[in-house]
Amino acid sequence: MYHHVKKLMYTVKVDTPNIRFGNMLLEQFGGANGELAAAMQYTIQGWNCVNDIARRDLLMDIGTEELSHLEVVGALIRMHLKGLKTDSEAAEADPLVAIAGGGGVALFDSMGNAWTADYLKVTGEMDVDLRSNIAAEARAKIVYERLIEHTDDPGSIDTLQFLMTREITHMKAFSAALESLEKNPFSVGRLRPTPGIVDEYFNGSTGTGSEGDIDMHGPWQTSFGLHPVESQLHGGPGLSVDDINGVVRGEDRGKQDAGKPTSSAPYKEELIGVAEAKG
Repeated sequence: MYHHVKKLMYTVKVDTPNIRFGNMLLEQFGGANGELAAAMQYTIQGWNCVNDIARRDLLMDIGTEELSHLEVVGALIRMHLKGLKTDSEAAEADPLVAIAGGGGVALFDSMGNAWTADYLKVTGEMDVDLRSNIAAEARAKIVYERLIEHTDDPGSIDTLQFLMTREITHMKAFSAALESLEKNPFSVGRLRPTPGIVDEYFNGSTGTGSEGDIDMHGPWQTSFGLHPVESQLHGGPGLSVDDINGVVRGEDRGKQDAGKPTSSAPYKEELIGVAEAKG
């Protein structure tokens, strides 16, 4: 059940409306990294999360807040775009917003591309979804930073600063939820990767480039058990593809299966048994 309260989460004030900036702001209304995409992603993840009511509650909390952020962004956009209702020159420059939308907001990004569910990352695997959410918040934070760079309006800057800050808050919450699963960061799903080949860093970009780029070395080649392997084209052994021989079961899932399920969760008794067995 949803209940709308007629009060913005943050009071929006715009001193000097700017139609062009209002159009930029549409990116955070109907864009790939915008508030609607975040609200739908977290909420649908939450609806699907029937095996862990604690993290389901987290997803619903933040998904609901993202809808409140959408409302704030919408208010900010409308204040900047209000001139489209009376400015014919501005209306001619952006007829999609001015004529089709009446100078208000619609589910389009700053280039007029329609919002799509393709923006959503929903896998039904809790640790994978949490990582997607952390990345989504980071992308949104960067978009807000760039929007701030393109306005001098104090009220707009304060609103964007509020929204940008909450992205970091959500990153913290999602990160804490992920850490509480107590999983190896490279433990994903239920099948283990094949030993040997999983630790091979393939040097697949070699030589000297036209921009002065050369073969480089860094911790991404040697950390977490990795070691570099040269391509056969450069006299190396290539990847140990002969190590692949069927699937390897028994991936470490930490506490991922130990959450309290909802009353409608399938195989509830079995899931509780697994949780109790893992302590």
